[in-house]
Amino acid sequence: MHPDPSFPTLHGRPDHGWVNDPNGLAVIDGRYHVFFQYNPDRPVHERIQWGHASSDDLLRWRREPIALAPRAGKPDERGCWSGCLVDDAGTPTVLYTAVNASGPGDAGVVLATSDRAAVAWSPGETIIPHTDEPHDIQVRDPYVFVFDGRRYAVQGGGAVAKTPRILLYACDDLPDWTFLGNLLTPDDAVAAAFGDADVWECPNLFEMDGRWVLVISPLTFRDGSAQHGEVFALIGQLDQDRDSLSFRPEATSRLDVGVSFYAPQVLVEGERRLLWGWTRDEGRPAAQIAEAGWTGALTFPRELRLEGDALRTAPARELEGLRRERFDPVDGVIDIGSFEIEGTDAGVRLTLEGEQEPQTVVDVVGSSSTDIRILVDGSVVEVFVDGEVARTLRAYPATGSRWRIHGGAGLRVWRLGLD
Repeated sequence: MHPDPSFPTLHGRPDHGWVNDPNGLAVIDGRYHVFFQYNPDRPVHERIQWGHASSDDLLRWRREPIALAPRAGKPDERGCWSGCLVDDAGTPTVLYTAVNASGPGDAGVVLATSDRAAVAWSPGETIIPHTDEPHDIQVRDPYVFVFDGRRYAVQGGGAVAKTPRILLYACDDLPDWTFLGNLLTPDDAVAAAFGDADVWECPNLFEMDGRWVLVISPLTFRDGSAQHGEVFALIGQLDQDRDSLSFRPEATSRLDVGVSFYAPQVLVEGERRLLWGWTRDEGRPAAQIAEAGWTGALTFPRELRLEGDALRTAPARELEGLRRERFDPVDGVIDIGSFEIEGTDAGVRLTLEGEQEPQTVVDVVGSSSTDIRILVDGSVVEVFVDGEVARTLRAYPATGSRWRIHGGAGLRVWRLGLD
């Protein structure tokens, strides 16, 4: 049991340190592998490594050794940033953003390989160095996909002068990339609605129900700090265009409207699309984070679905395996740290009570047929309401805190756990 009541015990993150973006999602020989940006030393973003957890059921996560760490004098000496994993003819191969001594403005891509266990990794040298042309100030986050039997990659890019873009490469031979130009810029009329950013980060491009979906995380620099925008998706068609590809967005979709969701990555598993996101701490003072010794987590895995022009998410079906006993809260009080509210009701309000004034964390207003699912694990709150965009929120229980559910007569409450 973690001593901090705010710690998300079921989300599979290490007990201490900094966690941000999910990376390298893969299924290898029936086992799920989730990597993530990690600083095991203290809860700040510096000298980022690749943490690693694996599972055969998406419920019980085994902590694996650190997969990648900065190497003195190498292209990644200041950090092993985000990337993806490709099963390359039986060889698990990671491609990640390598931040060298010059910083993220001069980042390249490094390739690392492992045996089938995907535990011990051997990184190499830079295969895609940063250059002033055709790149900008920031280029990062490689994501590999297959189109018409050939392998391609996208990276996010941009500059402080509000020129975000998605860059495209051919990479049938993973160590040998060919730059094909910009796949998308804010000059596109559909993408322009989300063009107010400096960098489009963490692009994911994948086929779904006969269409192509491009997920983007927008980043803006203000007053010396980075501000994370609302993750969005562009839905459209991907076509061959001579020796390159052309993406034609037809619609935009918001992916999560919570204040604590960013940098998701999508796992293509047959016809299924699974997503993990980074849920960053919001509203927790830096002094409390330092004292706790940890910050950030990944969301629970989510399944994606297309509803017309809208990309929607729901908790992965396996997560029902976390449900333990069902109970009826007396006077609405829930005094456990991990629980799920589920069912159909006109609405529900969830508050967190403690020494301070009660905090309203979730307030759902709907009809008598509204389907509601709320998963709470420590400070991580994930809300799914039928027909609406998901919301990822944070609220911080302290010793003696309790949750209270208001309304929700048609809802069921479950304790979540692995025991």
